[in-house]
Amino acid sequence: MEKKRLYKTEGNDKKLCGVCGGVAEYFDVDPTLVRIGWGIATLLGSVGFWAYVICAIAMPAKSKVM
Repeated sequence: MEKKRLYKTEGNDKKLCGVCGGVAEYFDVDPTLVRIGWGIATLLGSVGFWAYVICAIAMPAKSKVM
C-alpha cells in the first residue's frame, strides 16, 4: 500500500499556488469543491485566507517530493 503525501499540485489543477489541488488530490475529491469550501471559509472570517497562506508556504511542491 502506497503512503499518501500532502503536497501542492502542478499542472491543470493549479490555479494560484496549487494548495487546493493538492488537498483535493489527497482526499480524492474534485478540486472545485475544495476551492468553494476554502472560499466560504475565507468569507466567514478570513480563517481560510490565513490557512491558505500557511499551506502555500509550508506544503512542498509535487515535483520536489517525487
